[in-house]
Amino acid sequence: MAKVFIDNIEYEVPNGKNMLEVALSLGLDLPYFCWHPAMHSVGACRQCAVTNYRDENDTRGRITMACMLDATDGTRISINDQKSKDFRAGNIESLMINHPHDCPVCDEGGECHLQDMTVMSGHNYRRYRFKKRTHINQDLGPFLNHEMNRCIQCYRCVRFYNDYAGGKDFGVFASAGRVYFGRSEPGTLENEFSGNLVEVCPTGVFTDKTLKKHFTRKWDLTSAPSVCHQCSVGCNILASERYGTMRRVMTRFNGDVNGYFLCDRGRFGYEYVNDEKRLTRAAQKDASSGSDPVSSVKAHIASRPKMIGIGSPRASLESNFMLKRLVGAENFYQGIPSNEADVINEVLRVLREGKVRTPSLKEMEDFDTVFVLGEDVTNTAPMMALGLRQTAKTLPKQKAYALRIQHWNDAAIREVVQDEKGPFFLATGYATKLEEVSTSVYHGDTNSLLKLSEAITNEIRSGSGDNQSGGFSHQVAQALLASEKPLIVSGTGMMSKSIVQAAANIAGALKDAGREVGIVYAVPEANSMGLAMLGAAGSLDDAISRVNNEKDLTAVVLETNLFYRTDNQTASDFLSHCHKTILIDSMENECTQEADFILPAGTFAESDGTMVNNEGRAQRYYQVFKPNNDMRSSWAWLDMMINQTEEARPYDDIIREMLEANPALEKIKTLAPAADFRIGTQKIPRQTHRFSGRTSMNAHVSVHEGKPPVDNDSPLTYTMEGYHGKPPSADIPFYWSPGWNSIQSINKYQIEVGGDLHGGNPGLRLIEPNENGITRFEVNSAGNNSGRYEVLPSWHIFGSGEMSAMSPAIEKRIPDVYIAVSDKALEKAGLQGADKISVRHQSATITLPVKVDNSLPDNVVLLPYGFKDTVGWRFPFKGELERGV
Repeated sequence: MAKVFIDNIEYEVPNGKNMLEVALSLGLDLPYFCWHPAMHSVGACRQCAVTNYRDENDTRGRITMACMLDATDGTRISINDQKSKDFRAGNIESLMINHPHDCPVCDEGGECHLQDMTVMSGHNYRRYRFKKRTHINQDLGPFLNHEMNRCIQCYRCVRFYNDYAGGKDFGVFASAGRVYFGRSEPGTLENEFSGNLVEVCPTGVFTDKTLKKHFTRKWDLTSAPSVCHQCSVGCNILASERYGTMRRVMTRFNGDVNGYFLCDRGRFGYEYVNDEKRLTRAAQKDASSGSDPVSSVKAHIASRPKMIGIGSPRASLESNFMLKRLVGAENFYQGIPSNEADVINEVLRVLREGKVRTPSLKEMEDFDTVFVLGEDVTNTAPMMALGLRQTAKTLPKQKAYALRIQHWNDAAIREVVQDEKGPFFLATGYATKLEEVSTSVYHGDTNSLLKLSEAITNEIRSGSGDNQSGGFSHQVAQALLASEKPLIVSGTGMMSKSIVQAAANIAGALKDAGREVGIVYAVPEANSMGLAMLGAAGSLDDAISRVNNEKDLTAVVLETNLFYRTDNQTASDFLSHCHKTILIDSMENECTQEADFILPAGTFAESDGTMVNNEGRAQRYYQVFKPNNDMRSSWAWLDMMINQTEEARPYDDIIREMLEANPALEKIKTLAPAADFRIGTQKIPRQTHRFSGRTSMNAHVSVHEGKPPVDNDSPLTYTMEGYHGKPPSADIPFYWSPGWNSIQSINKYQIEVGGDLHGGNPGLRLIEPNENGITRFEVNSAGNNSGRYEVLPSWHIFGSGEMSAMSPAIEKRIPDVYIAVSDKALEKAGLQGADKISVRHQSATITLPVKVDNSLPDNVVLLPYGFKDTVGWRFPFKGELERGV
């Protein structure tokens, strides 16, 4: 600890901090622009000026930048000294000379860091009366709006996009005293994390284009803490609505998971919530009974039919549990194909029975050597890929630290590191974007990757390094053995149980060799792990087989589009063979045309629940608003069926029942405050104290202000009334503090800037390594179906997600469907020059345009996963290539 003095008050602070971090962590207000807690200091904006004194006898001091001043013993500064106050005010005035006077119409207005810092610096009136510098804006694609005239040249955008996220198509251009941040020519920003510029930019240069379509002032939004449902990482988000429609998604800080950032699928993939195809009313195919649909469903359940339940990896733990309780454990099936279920179940087994711990997303950044096996991480778990990009810098940064450069001094560190990367190896079925930070790569089919993994495992276990061939396996094994903290990354992307086991064996060998090893798996969907943890009688294939045999079953299908999970004919046959079908889902799809009963389910925006991410972390999400229709949480519909009631029991009752039946989930009891939690006597408001228009917005119904909806399931209210201090970390619906209206106010909610939230980060881990567990898993054969070519799934951040692909902005980024193959494979098959080719597997054939990818092994073919033309295909499989028609 170091003793520092700020305005003659002594503070004891952690070592290794700069004085800006110290001041903000102490709750003091000191303006800044270029500094960011995840990207640290470069000293570019000159806004955090303070007066630095040599000692207590120094009465003059000198102006210095707090972000570049080390907080060592005896450091003495003044924030309130008139010289530094004048400097900060003058600096703001110079930055504002060319800034437009457009705050009332700016998308960032009311949530603008520049506004906050201008007021904080005391610059109130503009003296400049001459012509301003102006720029031409660019079309940057469907996600971001560009307004370059608002730029203050803080360089945050280019530092994040290029240095942190690895972007290549964005930069800073300068000519004749002008500085421009954008692309060399207008066009869509290609990086998967471009949307973070909305929050990284302290002004309104980059704003959310999806919000702009239905713009609402930020203080008029109703928001709730939520969890992203677009992949398995479980990033924390703030979801906001107005007039009953979702308006935007922003980052909700979680120091253990996503920190300050989100991927573009998570940020912009929410718009399906507002889709015209949303199911809003309960319905029934046969209305001849005269009963309403809900009464008819309950009456059918009361007749005690033979039932099966189809669970879902996109439904909450509570919803899957209630379905399992309704139909019975022996009749509950996972709503995913058997190959996918087997791979996910194997991931769960490895994490439960193995000795190796899976780190959190934040902890991943502290490892020094990475080996990725069989996973296109950028497209299956994008935020994990962003974390791995930081991991690649861990060892090179040691050079800077050896020169006594502080961890916060980003400019000096980058000067030392340059483009050097740490040991980072990839062995995948095809080229992936993480190859940009890799040391060496290997591409192969499943069997080739398994042989490679076995060679690496054997060499690690022998520890001799006798393999002098210098091959890829030897290079990887020696780098992993030389590492103090190696990280093994794999997942379900190749849909191979054997790949999961092979990755576990490499990690196990390193564990036995005494290394502090971690293993991370990406799984397909938001609650894939939670569904697996609940246990099931089988997969969707087992349910289909049972329905085909028994034909008198009522199927309750929970948030599962059967036509997405299997081929059209199989899904249609399943529905026709069921005696009755009860569908609980949020979107109209092929299933709704054939279901007997439809109950509209809420999405993450209209429901409460718990999800379990890829590391086994349970996280609570809250309903954003109460829709004015029949939508309910899926667990609420199921509870009404079970108990034959008009309303569902409170959420806390469902939780208690679930924990009694599943002791492994016991920690969920303390995951978030119960519904009766109060701060004093007050609940936590979803609306800011500046919320306006709540009478006028319903004036077409009544000029009197109606009673707001009541939330019996959480400690939150749907109004602006309530406690406006700092709520528990799991229940923060928005960030705000006096003088801090922007997202930068997160620092007021943290124990120290960039650190954990007060009360701890949200979420609890349900899975920890078994100290007496397994380090050697038997690797099953990859199989050898007939066919010359192994057809693997190709994952796409935009397109491979079932729900996000329905969002208009995401839809614009989905590539055309294709069959990817190398030139050599085309030549061997005699298909040179073909525009379209076919892949034949048994009696099925798919014909699509050719995409040449020479990173592919000659015997590997790719099909995009989850695209409209490719749903229903079970990967991997062996097939033949033919000329398409």
